Amino acid sequence: MFKDAPFMSGQSQHFSDPEKAVAYVKEIYEANIDYLRESFEEFTKGETPTKKIEAFYPYVAIDIKHFEMKDTRLSYGFISKPGRYSTTLTRPDIFWDYYLEQFQQLLSNHKGSLEIGVSDVPIPVHFAFQNGKPIENNLSSDKAALLRELFSLPDLSKIDDSIANGDYVPEEGEDKPLALFTAPRTDYSLERLRHYTGTKPADFQRFVIFTNYPFYVDEFIRQSRELLSCSPKGRTGAFCYNSLIEPSLMKNPTGNFTLPQMPAYHLTAPDRQGVTIINIGVGPSNARTITDHVSVLRPDAWIMLGHCAGLRESQRLGDYVLAHAYVRDDRILDHELPVWVPLPALSEVQLAMEGAVASVTGRVGYGLKSVMRTGTVVSTDNRNWELSGFPHLVKKFNHSRAIALDMESAAIAANGYRLRVPYGTLLCVSDRPLHGEVKLPGMASDFYRKQVTQHLSIGLKVMDLLRENGSETLHSRKLRSYAEVAFR
Repeated sequence: MFKDAPFMSGQSQHFSDPEKAVAYVKEIYEANIDYLRESFEEFTKGETPTKKIEAFYPYVAIDIKHFEMKDTRLSYGFISKPGRYSTTLTRPDIFWDYYLEQFQQLLSNHKGSLEIGVSDVPIPVHFAFQNGKPIENNLSSDKAALLRELFSLPDLSKIDDSIANGDYVPEEGEDKPLALFTAPRTDYSLERLRHYTGTKPADFQRFVIFTNYPFYVDEFIRQSRELLSCSPKGRTGAFCYNSLIEPSLMKNPTGNFTLPQMPAYHLTAPDRQGVTIINIGVGPSNARTITDHVSVLRPDAWIMLGHCAGLRESQRLGDYVLAHAYVRDDRILDHELPVWVPLPALSEVQLAMEGAVASVTGRVGYGLKSVMRTGTVVSTDNRNWELSGFPHLVKKFNHSRAIALDMESAAIAANGYRLRVPYGTLLCVSDRPLHGEVKLPGMASDFYRKQVTQHLSIGLKVMDLLRENGSETLHSRKLRSYAEVAFR
């Protein structure tokens, strides 16, 4: 017997207590998700509904009658123009703390209450099942043919980044957006994260390291296990980690089990204050893909640790490069973020990186320049750039004053800028093709063995410093647009 969803579109309540508001979001969401699961289960057992089965996302809205300037030291949490603002919400099990902080800021900065209700945006039935298994596996061909007719499915024509890109213009009488991402966009990325990384979205921590080599992941696992074996467990100064979560293996076409495409490992801590590392593989396409999806989790920072080609005669193998600017020769985000847009260096991240290098290497002040240089990094989409004509390349590098070249850093920084996630890059020189030192197998193996341990230690130290400094210092106005949404 198919019934209507327990919470129907149009229902709403008002709250001045942010915790009660989030609790009501959770009540709506869980009841409607349970309804979709139960209805789908009946459908798989042979029952056929007489009308479309739909359940809807919860939403939060706020009406701003008059603008009043409040304490706006934070770069988010307030609205600068009168009007009605809203957004759909999902997965309170993952976003409880995030929603609570946003609600607290809104109620602190504006008089009135938050309206929590049921939107007119249906929850796709695929997003009601969060185990990563295709729901079509349980259906006969006849049942599968009825799926679109009887249930709401993901609609990619309505899942986009128009708000984040600054392209979204509300229609007359329509609410203005409160958040960068709608609930369907968020759910889509959560499913993609599970697929690409082999781990649950709830396992992701608020500080993320991207790398393009498995050596760094191996070292992350080794250092994590060493750290967690200490007494008291996982302590670094006054901070403790809880556990190490590794990705599950996936079946490949031959029936054997392998790691997922971009495996993620999570050194967890209370309130998701730990560190996630993801081996994104090689190339700007992978870098753009994974950051598109990690961004919906609203991490406090992400950084790139990887290798690069040193472009200056004075550099040596093993030297570090702290990116202060980027030449975006990768073309991967040109449509969403024009190349003439500068990517600012974020002082909070830069200082943490410099401090981490000094702490781990023991070099300070002027002595730090003997192991690290700050400058421009070129990112290219051409893995064989060395074969593209040296005179042309040298001229380009000279004009940009670039000191290093890689394939992923600019995409990670550009998406951090575009999607309002603090970013940074610390690379290690592994070859110098312009000066005859190319990366050969024997040389590379020796280099990796010596440098990866130190480089990864620096990356973990960066995250410790950023955490100690506090998230309120990280989320600066450098990443916020003129007409910005209130949610971080």
